[in-house]
Amino acid sequence: MSTRSLKIALAVLVLVNVFALAALGTTLLTLNRTESRIEAEPRSGGERRSPRQMLRDLDPETRDRVNAALRASALAARPDFEEARRLRREALVGVTAPDFDPAVVSAALERSRAAELRGRKRIEDDALALMATLAPEDRARLAPILTRSGRGRRDRGDRGPDGPPPPG
Repeated sequence: MSTRSLKIALAVLVLVNVFALAALGTTLLTLNRTESRIEAEPRSGGERRSPRQMLRDLDPETRDRVNAALRASALAARPDFEEARRLRREALVGVTAPDFDPAVVSAALERSRAAELRGRKRIEDDALALMATLAPEDRARLAPILTRSGRGRRDRGDRGPDGPPPPG
């Protein structure tokens, strides 16, 4: 290769590297701006706050009454959720059993769903009854508790009797 072709190859290589660095810089800058915009945008439905954080905004008397009512409701619904978990464990045992019977497993899963729905209905009905006793501004503060799925407990690390949540 001649000196001239080496100089041309070197110039092309430098130009390609400059373009690659410019593309990388643009990508990083755009990513940073996008992340900043996403963080600055208000979340739909407001920020996801725990019931404890929502209760903090209430006056102490209302907070104590609401806290007691929510706790009583959760304790009343607990047997339904425990039954749902027990039936899911039975279904898992049924699936792994040598004499697998899909009808038995399906029935256990159906009973598990019914128990879970009973528990959710109880908590939602109790929350609605509680909301009827609150001032409009307190209802507005606590309204997001009606949209909670109950999975926050597992997401925080409180594993309960079932052990860790499934991956995914």
